[in-house]
Amino acid sequence: MNPSRSVASRFVDLTRAARALRALIENPDDLPQVFNLIEALSSTRHTERLRAEFQKTETGQRILRDRPDIVGILADRDRLRAMPDGSLGRAYLAFVERENISAQGIRDASEVDRRLEAEDAELEFISDRLRDTHDLWHAATGYQGDVLGEVGLLAFTFAQMGNLGIGLIVLAAVLKGAGRTDVVSIVRDGYRRGRRAAWLPSRDWESLLEKPIDDVRMLLGLGAPPVYTVMRTADLREQGIVT
Repeated sequence: MNPSRSVASRFVDLTRAARALRALIENPDDLPQVFNLIEALSSTRHTERLRAEFQKTETGQRILRDRPDIVGILADRDRLRAMPDGSLGRAYLAFVERENISAQGIRDASEVDRRLEAEDAELEFISDRLRDTHDLWHAATGYQGDVLGEVGLLAFTFAQMGNLGIGLIVLAAVLKGAGRTDVVSIVRDGYRRGRRAAWLPSRDWESLLEKPIDDVRMLLGLGAPPVYTVMRTADLREQGIVT
């Protein structure tokens, strides 16, 4: 028997999810609550489906077997800076420097009341891989790190993976925005792009970092980056949308 499959069923935790969603609505910049909500609404059925998708391709199987830690590369800014102009790696570097974030910081923020640990090492790796490549998805898709950009990328991610927690965050953003056209537009754009694109979770991102970002977008079927007006949490507070 494969020991990675010896795991008790895991069900959604609605109480924990409600607390996380409430906190996130009050403060959209509370990153740990995003991971908390996604984790609370991730069932065994959903995570097993992700594993099955990885296993459909040779690349996905290799990634599951070798379990590479991409954070080591993404944290090496000198290495990223030495990559060719116009590459995915340089676009990622520009994104994290503009947003003043880091791959390690995202990792640290996600270590909040995790339930995958000690249950299934392979599924834990998949969860970590998705977290660690989140900002690469930002760079590749062209969604910025503002509130609308995050909502757009989450809509894209929901279309790719169908995670209930992600879908709930997107729905909350639409409802909180009272149907604002810019929110609805970027959600629609993200979802449609996610449906059209190649399945990103099992991609060999390490091998794509030095490639021209336009080539990466073509390879993955991402299309052109979206054009929208950036909106920060401070703007939402000024408008009274969040407190």
